[in-house]
Amino acid sequence: MNISKISLGRQLVAVLSVILLIQIAISILSYRSIIQLNLDIDWVMHTEEVQHNMHELLSSVKDAETGQRGFVITGHDSYLEPYNNALRDIDVILRDLRELTADNPNQQERLDRLEPLIGEKLTELKATIDARRSDGFEAAQTIVNTDAGKQTMDEIRDLIDAMTQEEILLLAQREAATDAATQRTYFSIIGGGVVAVIFTIVAGIFLTRSIVNPLVGLAGVAEQIGKGDLLVELPDNQRYDEIGALSLAFRQMTKMLQRTTNDITAATQSLGSSASEILASTTEVATSTAESASAISETTTTVEEVRQAAQLSSQKAQTVSDSAQRVVQVSESGQNAVRENAAGMERIREQMESIAQTVTSLNEQSLLIGGIIATVTNLADQSNLLAVNAAIEAAKAGEQGKGFAVVAQEIKSLAEQSKQATNQVRAILNDVQKATNHAVIATEQGKKVVEAGVAQAAQAGVAITTLAETSNEAVMAATQIVASGQQQVVGMEQISLAMANINQAGTQNATAMKQLETEAQNLHQLGLKLKELLTQFKI
Repeated sequence: MNISKISLGRQLVAVLSVILLIQIAISILSYRSIIQLNLDIDWVMHTEEVQHNMHELLSSVKDAETGQRGFVITGHDSYLEPYNNALRDIDVILRDLRELTADNPNQQERLDRLEPLIGEKLTELKATIDARRSDGFEAAQTIVNTDAGKQTMDEIRDLIDAMTQEEILLLAQREAATDAATQRTYFSIIGGGVVAVIFTIVAGIFLTRSIVNPLVGLAGVAEQIGKGDLLVELPDNQRYDEIGALSLAFRQMTKMLQRTTNDITAATQSLGSSASEILASTTEVATSTAESASAISETTTTVEEVRQAAQLSSQKAQTVSDSAQRVVQVSESGQNAVRENAAGMERIREQMESIAQTVTSLNEQSLLIGGIIATVTNLADQSNLLAVNAAIEAAKAGEQGKGFAVVAQEIKSLAEQSKQATNQVRAILNDVQKATNHAVIATEQGKKVVEAGVAQAAQAGVAITTLAETSNEAVMAATQIVASGQQQVVGMEQISLAMANINQAGTQNATAMKQLETEAQNLHQLGLKLKELLTQFKI
């Protein structure tokens, strides 16, 4: 079986299962060996206890005999204490021996013979004691001299020795069994431990080669990738377990990172180029917008001056009208006012010349305003075109160009407003130019009338009637001049308002272009930073 096709989980389960089985086997063997060892130790202790009881039995019989001899010799009851103790202990010892040797028929048979002998011995001892107590020493000595007690005691010793020898043999066998069980226990524990250690070492080496070493290799690859080295290569280990899947995932991740980094690099280079171009274009547009704002400000100032001149012209026209009224009154006053009328007509001529100069200057300034309006219109068209180009560049920039697209839209909106305001100013300026032309014509006519009035004033009373009629015409002309001057004032105020709007729009354009320049600078800096980050990767 190819081990590389088995999953790591199954490999670990297999290794741990074998280790667990070995531990279970060792535990079972050790348990059985310990149980057997305990049994053997119990039998050894049992044998030793049987030997001890037989020794105690023999010792009790000897104590009984010793007490009997001391009493026979001395006749004192105090010497019977060993005898009395022996009588108490012998029955207990025999009962214990009967129970302890219940599993041994030979020992039971010897006990069957031993108990009557001990009874005979105790009977003999009691008879001797009774004889000594009742008949004296000689009677007791006679019973002792029969040697019946000695023979019985010898038989008791022989039986106890036989039982002791058999117990010694059993003890030797059981100690040998205990030693064997101890050896088996040691062998099962130590041998099983050695087998477990060896298998654990082998399993550790196997797992190290199968799991740890590949994982260490993958950790090194991950460290290289973390340092930005995407050129690292992963060997194809032809594994189909989790390590193989992890290696495959690392290879796929490395290739994907390489492709992604290449795409990001290309996009960053394109972004850098676009950002540089946008920054340059934005800087130029910002400069042009600032210049346009300055020009619009100057135009606004000029329009304000023209408005003031138109207002002055209106005031002058009102003065002409008043003078014409006074001329009519003077003409109606008669011949006496001819000189004063001539003088007034002279003043009117001077005023008309001044009005003519003012109107001419106003006409020239209107033409100048028309040129400025054309410049503003051209600037609005260029701003609109720039906004379209900026929107295209923002669309190319993608997510990073959204803010730039908003700024471009604002520029386009401001350009449209500027264009509309310029069209309004152009319409108003056309009206002003028409009114100015009428004023010029009226002024020329007034000038001719004034010159004719001066010539006629020299003829005195002859031209009074003609002077009256001419004065009426002068009044009408002055009225037209007043109306035209008022129209000029209104038109100049409208032009001033329109130029103020244009100035505000230009200021907004300048502010928007400054923001656009800042955004372009930020975009440029972002492209540079992205390039710097990409230089950390080796692809």
